[in-house]
Amino acid sequence: MSDRFVVVPVETEGGARGSDPDPEADDDQADDSVFEPQETEDGVVPILQYNREPNKYGDGVPKENSPFINNTDNNDKANSNSYDGTNMALFEEEMDSHPMVSSLLNKLANYTNLTQGAHEHEEADEDEGPKKKTVKSPQMGTFMGVYLPCLQNILGVILFLRLTWIVGTAGILESLAIVGLCCSCTMLTAISMSAIATNGVVPAGGSYYMISRSLGPEFGGAVGLCFYLGTTFAGSMYILGTIEILLTYIVPKAAIFVAERKEDEVDALLNNMRVYGTCCLALMAVVVFVGVKYVNKLALVFLACVILSILSIYAGVIKTIFEPPDFPMCMLGNRTLQNHNFDKCLKTEEIDNQTVTTQLWKLFCGTSDLNATCNDYFSNNNVTVVQGIPGLISGVISENMWSAYLSSVPTGESAQDIYMPYVVNDITTFFTLMVGIYFPSVTGLIVLYISNVERCIYCMCITNRTALDSCPDVTSVVLFGACIEGVLLRDKFGDSVKGNLVIGTLSWPSPWVIVIGSFFSCCGAGLQSLTGAPRLLQAIARDGIVPFLQVFGHGKANGEPTWALLLTAGICEIGILIASLDAVAPSSPCQFFLMCYLFVNLACAVQTLLRTPNWRPRFKYYHWTLSFLGMSLCLAIMFISSWYYAIVAMAIAGCIYKYIEYRGAEKEWGDGIRGLSLNAARYALIRLEDAPPHTKNWRPQLLVLLNLDSDQAVKHPRLLSLTTQLKAGKGLTIVANVLEGTYLTKDAESKKAEQNIKASMSAERTKGFCHVVVSSNMRDGVSHLIQSAGLGGMKHNTVLMAWPGNWKQNNDPQSSRHFIETIRETTSAHQALMVAKNVDSFPTNQDRLGRAPSTCGGWSMMELLKAMRIFTVAQMDDNSIQMKKDLQMFLYHLRLDAEVEVVEMHDNDISAFTYEKTLVMEQRSQMLKQMQLSRTEREREAQLIHDRNTAASHGAINDKADTGPERVHMTWTKDKLFTERRQRECNANVAVRDLFNMKPYSNVRRMHTAVKLNEVVVNKSQGAHLVLLNMPGPPRTHGGDENCILCLLHHKQLQSVLDKDLTQTITLTP
Repeated sequence: MSDRFVVVPVETEGGARGSDPDPEADDDQADDSVFEPQETEDGVVPILQYNREPNKYGDGVPKENSPFINNTDNNDKANSNSYDGTNMALFEEEMDSHPMVSSLLNKLANYTNLTQGAHEHEEADEDEGPKKKTVKSPQMGTFMGVYLPCLQNILGVILFLRLTWIVGTAGILESLAIVGLCCSCTMLTAISMSAIATNGVVPAGGSYYMISRSLGPEFGGAVGLCFYLGTTFAGSMYILGTIEILLTYIVPKAAIFVAERKEDEVDALLNNMRVYGTCCLALMAVVVFVGVKYVNKLALVFLACVILSILSIYAGVIKTIFEPPDFPMCMLGNRTLQNHNFDKCLKTEEIDNQTVTTQLWKLFCGTSDLNATCNDYFSNNNVTVVQGIPGLISGVISENMWSAYLSSVPTGESAQDIYMPYVVNDITTFFTLMVGIYFPSVTGLIVLYISNVERCIYCMCITNRTALDSCPDVTSVVLFGACIEGVLLRDKFGDSVKGNLVIGTLSWPSPWVIVIGSFFSCCGAGLQSLTGAPRLLQAIARDGIVPFLQVFGHGKANGEPTWALLLTAGICEIGILIASLDAVAPSSPCQFFLMCYLFVNLACAVQTLLRTPNWRPRFKYYHWTLSFLGMSLCLAIMFISSWYYAIVAMAIAGCIYKYIEYRGAEKEWGDGIRGLSLNAARYALIRLEDAPPHTKNWRPQLLVLLNLDSDQAVKHPRLLSLTTQLKAGKGLTIVANVLEGTYLTKDAESKKAEQNIKASMSAERTKGFCHVVVSSNMRDGVSHLIQSAGLGGMKHNTVLMAWPGNWKQNNDPQSSRHFIETIRETTSAHQALMVAKNVDSFPTNQDRLGRAPSTCGGWSMMELLKAMRIFTVAQMDDNSIQMKKDLQMFLYHLRLDAEVEVVEMHDNDISAFTYEKTLVMEQRSQMLKQMQLSRTEREREAQLIHDRNTAASHGAINDKADTGPERVHMTWTKDKLFTERRQRECNANVAVRDLFNMKPYSNVRRMHTAVKLNEVVVNKSQGAHLVLLNMPGPPRTHGGDENCILCLLHHKQLQSVLDKDLTQTITLTP
């Protein structure tokens, strides 16, 4: 029941009740009060009254659609006054955009991120339809929902078909070590899994969601797909076990392929496994397709059979104490014979006082003649009868304590011995093989969690029941070694006891209890694998991290993964075609399950060590050292069982990881790897802050200043191409832009500009960061970027921008001021500046240029370029030859291959064109002073003068004897009246002679340098694809005096002359 406060009117008694006797004393308080009660004409003052009336004031408002975001539209404005007069007037401004607290808490308490089917999604999209009632998944208790399904998977094909063989081959001690190693790995993983399960809501998909939400989409997708393959191949392993039980122990006569010779028996068995396995797979796939509820109904029957089988084993062990079962074995020397084609374990027998050969004699001698030549080993050894199950108190446990590994063909025997009726190993046995074969039997925990996580009431019971599930295996190892003869334990298929299942010979009351129970146990485990694997694939597909798997995210209307089931059945068929249980078990299921276990433990350890805020598991027995130990055990078992399969599994996971990373996993799940990257980045930034980088480790860290048009689109995308080519993905790149205005009004434009810049960076393959700044003016914004872009020691040291190409036609002199101020600020910040001219003509990332670039100035940042021509300027007193040698030696130490050339410039090289060009520039300043114009008119007049005389820059540079232009139009009056300049009285030669008599001022020398350098560069590198030039320093004039504008224009004119007739140029400030 919720509590509400409601404002109700209450009458006062003569103004004493409900009113303040001294209202003037509280005038200040009344101004600050949220509620401002005022007396009405009737003397009624509203006061607060406590009311317990739930869902009356504000609850159930139709505007609420989400506990986090209120999806409102224009039609909801009529409902905005539904909150008027409520008890939360303090927050009435937020009522229309925020949900009620009670509704928010209710939705948060019932929050679930379980995946929905198509039918549920369609109903969720229908806003006008009735609200769908929440259907709770059927929950099962700890015993039925956790313990018995785990028991069915653990006590399955390996226990019934291979555990006796493992005990007889590895011995009791090593078998206990194998069981303990594998169960410890599973137990530690169960602890980690319980920690993750108690850390929040984990939807169906189980371990995949654990890993992906903890380690990120790359690890989650890679390990999830590998674990899917492992679960699928585990299904084929269970199906092969089912068919082996069917054809070997239940109905051997049902075999389609029958071997006519003994050497063809293995091939015939494998072919029968393939045919019957395919049919069994199709039948199980149909059952799973019909519905999981039928699988659950069948699971109860299968579980009952498993329980009866386990009980019959323990009952048989107890019976051996009083009356051991009679299962004799025939031994020839120390070799076990297959008891199929003879009835008596004798070479000869006495019948009517005559010595008669037996069927066993005929098998080894080929005839029943007493004088026939028999096998040497048969002739030299006697046959004996040994009881296969001597009993619990027989003392056989001491003989079975140690290992007895054998090769597939006994050493020293002739090739004919393998065709004798001996019980031999079909594969060479060793300890690591036993680990790989046994480990899939303890993977029932993960298979259970995939399919049954929604039905588990308490996730912590996984750990407790996992410990109990390992008890039957541990006790079985000891009991098998204490009751059964070692040679019978090493008989994998029970050929020495007339084809009976070895573990069945121990059971009571009949071996058929074990045979039927193991058959249904394998069937149930196969069904669970075929049920869980498609759901795991569907969960991966719905996350969208692997694009080509998205088709498998669809299914039937109720969410059943139809397409994923088809793919699972197809992959499972591959394992069935292998047809060998011993070949399938240690490969795919073992390695992929171990990899999944490893990353579950790694996820917990990483989350704990990083102290991520959302990692707060309620499981009290968890500690990160247990997860680390479990991870180490998983890695060790992977290489112990099969090192080459472990490498293959890791290679597959690595390829999937790189594929997801390449396709761009844009999922943000709050995973631990993000936190690990954050910690690593913080640590690296702190270390970078300690000391500046050494000169030899210097590399350009770029701040790229982009220009955007009115639609917030990038004007010069080739500037990003140049950035990519310069950086090649190395170092820091910050792409920035400045928007004029205030952030409150430019918020939407700022986000749009950032999106457009990121799209252009992606298109041009520029790896870096995007930063959009909103400032009151362009100059301040660029200044802020130059000063504050970057973080800590990871800051830019170079600014890259495009040359203002329309500065001659631009009527706004502020653009020139901004450009010059950018140069000044980068110089003041001790940063390099790169200005790319004609950047739109620069090559793209796909273009390949074969000609080497040319440089002038020898800027060290261009060390990334493999071949260069470097030009340097020599003064009057410099030794050009020595300068060239020094520069060549410097490049040698830098290990750069470049052609060096020294350009000598003399004072008498100043041309008439240079004097005329400089004179026109200086006359502008004098004229503006005399005109006494305002600042705005002065700027406009300066631009007009410059535009009128732009044609003067097109004179011939190569011909030093050419004269300047004959007419120069100037503006002399304030009324903008143009007059024709006085004609020259002297001829061209006199004008040239007068100009050479002028004093070479600084501006003339600067213009001369620009012209001379331009001549050299054009002559040497006019056809070069890229020319790098040192940028002349900016004018020192600051403030708003008359010379400022002209100095800015003069600086730009110098740069224009410097790179005249060059298509692709980058000017640099070191």
